[in-house]
Amino acid sequence: MRQLRFIAAAVMACAAFAAQAQSIAFTFDDGPHTSDGPRMNARQRNQAMLAALAKHQVKAALFVTCGNGANTPAGLALARAWGDAGHAVGNHTMTHPDLHKIALADYQREITDCDRIISGLPGYHKWFRFTFLREGNTPEKRDGMRSFLAQQDYRNAYVSLDTSDWRLNDKLLEVLKRDPQADVSAIRTAYLSHVKQRALAYRALSQKLQGRDIAQVILLHHNLINALWLDDVIAMFKEMGWTITTPEAAFADPVYALAPDRPVAGQSLLLSMARVLGLGKFEGWDRLVDDGDYEIGAIVASEKK
Repeated sequence: MRQLRFIAAAVMACAAFAAQAQSIAFTFDDGPHTSDGPRMNARQRNQAMLAALAKHQVKAALFVTCGNGANTPAGLALARAWGDAGHAVGNHTMTHPDLHKIALADYQREITDCDRIISGLPGYHKWFRFTFLREGNTPEKRDGMRSFLAQQDYRNAYVSLDTSDWRLNDKLLEVLKRDPQADVSAIRTAYLSHVKQRALAYRALSQKLQGRDIAQVILLHHNLINALWLDDVIAMFKEMGWTITTPEAAFADPVYALAPDRPVAGQSLLLSMARVLGLGKFEGWDRLVDDGDYEIGAIVASEKK
């Protein structure tokens, strides 16, 4: 019965927003890191991302993992810079634990502890992004979190367009730690190709599930790869003819009010819907769940030439 209600809600959402054109909202997880790294220190990475967003007049959202540095004055200043620039600031726990591996009460405490740190920042919204996009591997955790978020007046800040930018960022750091002056153009090419492939695949999936283009919410991370090439990513979407919207406007799409009824809840909202609706594996499925294996393989192949 609950699955039938979900299907009915999905159909209603489709009918309500059938004429909506393709748009995308940018969101970033795990920031702000305060550790320095190759090419840029923490402040430079933060500023480079903010500069790219300002250049394209994009208003985004930063989901703060407080233990990465926002629990220090220097790190909190980096997060504050996002709010000062007009971006939304949301909660991504204190230490980025896996809900599947810790007790429900401990996970909820992670949220409230982070909230105490970020709630005074400009741009603060009661938006929560699940770590690893995992919403509970038991009915007790899934339903417990849904009740907790509702009681605390939190929005589940769903992702529709998931990427593996973190995997490509790991490869970038690996290369630069070996040689800080290395030519990383192949990684840039692979990264842009990866984001475009995921965008087109998730757009096709939204049309398959909803019969329309939904307002896509992309998941990227507060990391070096985006400090270097976020400008290129945004420009690519514009060249594709996509319009840039705000996370707040995207979340107004009724699809983000759905709650897929799955025993192990989470992932991209679109993938979760596909599983609930019994869509099965479709052409391109493997590229949506491969964590960037295809692009990493292309980079490794280029290194051997």
